[in-house]
Amino acid sequence: MREEIVIAGAGIGGLTTALSLHQAGLPVRVFEAVPKIEPLGVGINVLPHAVREFEELGLLPRLRALGVACRELMYCTKRGERIWSEPRGLAAGYRWPQISIHRGALQMLLLEAARERIGADRIQLGHRVRHAATEGDGVRVSLESPDGDPLPDATGRLAVAADGIHSAVRQQFYPDEGPPCWNGAIMWRGVAEAPAYLDGHTMVMAGHPQRKFVCYPISHAGTSPGRHRINFVAERRVEATTLDEREDWTRRADPGDFLPLFEDWRFDWLDVPEVIRAAEAVWVYPMVDRDPLPRWTHGRVTLLGDAAHPMYPIGSNGASQAVLDARTLTGCLLAYPDDPEAGLRRYEEARRPVTAKIVTANRGMGPELPMQLVEERAPDGFERLEDVIRADELESIADQYKQLAGFSVAELNARTSLGAPDGWRNDGA
Repeated sequence: MREEIVIAGAGIGGLTTALSLHQAGLPVRVFEAVPKIEPLGVGINVLPHAVREFEELGLLPRLRALGVACRELMYCTKRGERIWSEPRGLAAGYRWPQISIHRGALQMLLLEAARERIGADRIQLGHRVRHAATEGDGVRVSLESPDGDPLPDATGRLAVAADGIHSAVRQQFYPDEGPPCWNGAIMWRGVAEAPAYLDGHTMVMAGHPQRKFVCYPISHAGTSPGRHRINFVAERRVEATTLDEREDWTRRADPGDFLPLFEDWRFDWLDVPEVIRAAEAVWVYPMVDRDPLPRWTHGRVTLLGDAAHPMYPIGSNGASQAVLDARTLTGCLLAYPDDPEAGLRRYEEARRPVTAKIVTANRGMGPELPMQLVEERAPDGFERLEDVIRADELESIADQYKQLAGFSVAELNARTSLGAPDGWRNDGA
């Protein structure tokens, strides 16, 4: 058996895992299903606890150069009335920023770093992992081409499945799980060049769960001064919760399909219809997740990222949690150098309960709960916010979610990196 750790998937979770393990002196090989990795997708947020881990990997300067530091998060009503705002990143007292960035740009940054450090020959594209199983003191991984033709098996010391929400490895362990769970929400996502709003560093969440608009700048490099590239998500919830076909985050959409829902959302500081009309392209995707699993690790094979805990995109947590998985896995394997199966078990013990709580919290609207409460209590607007919702109620919701997701300011600033041999001991809530 080879001593390499085999990683399925070259997304954000898989590549971060590869870079982290390589930095720790553990050899890796990555297999990715697509024959060519392209900078696809829209914007995401990398929270301070994940940015901290990217700094440990020496990637923070590149991350800063490609993204925008988020300084404030603001919730408001469908009329633009402010409900709650809070500082973010360095402005909130973290030692690390919160970075808004194009998902494709982040993936390409990680891919470039992996090719530089690990070697391009160890990142094999056009190789889909079909099956992974413990074999003796190692693993055997079955592979296939994009056309479904069998490829030679790979062997290694361990296998990490970071192959997404439709993970073949997850399916082999849970063959009767069925399709992802849908909550009835449809998301239209895009990137547009539009006039800068507020301070140019603010994430906005407007409306309520039945009809919501989220936006934030991911680049200040517009075609003229005062114009930024802005990521947006327009969301509507319907009664149905059964998908007619498999979701596909690369499915294009017509802005006319949802623009009428937001046509009158013109605030003093943001023209929502203008942003939507300026979209370079729009993709439509149902908001899906999966139920938390009772187990991730089977012998020398484990799950990571969306393969382990796909969650609703609430609280900007999906990509960041995959980064925390990768770094915790590294720390646990370093803590048990002579017993990798024990290391995998410790990784699961540290991460599975925490991520299960986040999945559940996001189903209950997580930190976005104030938007729903204000809509229920004052659907026609308000003169004084304090007559609708108390300040301590707002603060409590925000603080509880930070604690749950592992990025309370005091704890993050004080703890060691998750990639250290004892970092996993203070991971999560």
